Amino acid sequence: MASILVVDDDKGIRRTLSDILELEKYKVDSACDGIECLVKVKQNKYDVIILDIKMPKMDGMEAIDRLQTLTPDTPIVMISGHGTIDTAVEAVKKGAFDFIQKPMDLNRLLITIRNAMDKSNLITEKKTLQRKVKGVKTQEIIGSSKEINFIKDTIERVGPTEARVLVTGENGTGKELVARWLHNYSERKDGPIIEVNCAAIPSELIESELFGHEKGSFTSAHKKRLGKFELAQDGTLFLDEIGDMSLSAQAKVLRALQESRITRVGGDAEIPVNVRIVAATNKNLRHEISKGRFREDLYHRLAVIIIEVPSLNQRKNDIPELVAHFTNNICKEYGMPSKSIAPAALKELQNFNWTGNIRELRNVVERLIILSKDSITKKDVEQFVKPSGGSDSGLDRLIDQFDDLTSLQDYVKTEFNKSKEAYAN
Repeated sequence: MASILVVDDDKGIRRTLSDILELEKYKVDSACDGIECLVKVKQNKYDVIILDIKMPKMDGMEAIDRLQTLTPDTPIVMISGHGTIDTAVEAVKKGAFDFIQKPMDLNRLLITIRNAMDKSNLITEKKTLQRKVKGVKTQEIIGSSKEINFIKDTIERVGPTEARVLVTGENGTGKELVARWLHNYSERKDGPIIEVNCAAIPSELIESELFGHEKGSFTSAHKKRLGKFELAQDGTLFLDEIGDMSLSAQAKVLRALQESRITRVGGDAEIPVNVRIVAATNKNLRHEISKGRFREDLYHRLAVIIIEVPSLNQRKNDIPELVAHFTNNICKEYGMPSKSIAPAALKELQNFNWTGNIRELRNVVERLIILSKDSITKKDVEQFVKPSGGSDSGLDRLIDQFDDLTSLQDYVKTEFNKSKEAYAN
């Protein structure tokens, strides 16, 4: 049950407001002046405070200054029978949620309290999410190949700037990890990093997810909701798989980047946002632009800096380090003694074609740890591992040279015709 504190020196007003609010199923407490209000706020948590301005001992204007320090997130509704426009403006500047003139319109008061309650709930939701995000420890970027060292160096140089970054690479290569390290190296590291998987959200919901929505803006919008832009305030917004975002959502993201403002779905108010954007994709956005599936103007806004994360096949020298890292972590997770891996087994793993990249390698290591005995041998790898890509065959290497199937088919036809002509001669 939501709790409201009514602060007024008029006993009749306190009683009347308490009776009305209790009928609306609120838990109500009261205070006769600013000093008693501060004492009660130190002892209890309230969802909304209704605060009169003209009171003995300590008036509402002095009390609201103290309340902003004691309970800054609690909405305060100021009331007064002697108020002017200047008084209302001053109250709002001091942090009041709203100002209501006496005698009060009770319908307006109840609507204002509900709106204030919505704001209080949204602030609580935002802080809870930010605490969860901050509690997630960022994994280390494992590897010492020249490709990975180049990425680490780029992160160290780009992270402290406000430059937008586009991270590209195949699925499972660690694009999310790069985004997290960019955040950790930034001036925003004490703020949240909020992630949105654009490919996992239905196109009709992506705008609500990004920009939030007002209550009643669509059928299932039963309450007001903050979007990811607002949740990422003063931090980093990571737009993963942005190549899958609808053109309609792209247009609104572009506007948000240009104006640093967003509008919730179903709302009119423009809300200022201060976020750094890091985007990622496994698609060739230049190709998507040529096909009319991605906005070129948005691409140029996002791709100030481009970090291309190599596939595991491009950095096979890192496999021993990665395997050692995964082995150590997985054994700890399962409460097992650490296992060693034979050099021949490592070499065997380096010979595979890792189409699933780092994600696939970790799954393979987990399987080997569970199924092997005292240590991981070459025989274990041969018996238990069948990577999705099979071995790195000559055909695999040939296919990797071409951007798409059409180019490969053209190559095969050309080579066939050469052989045919040679045979004829």
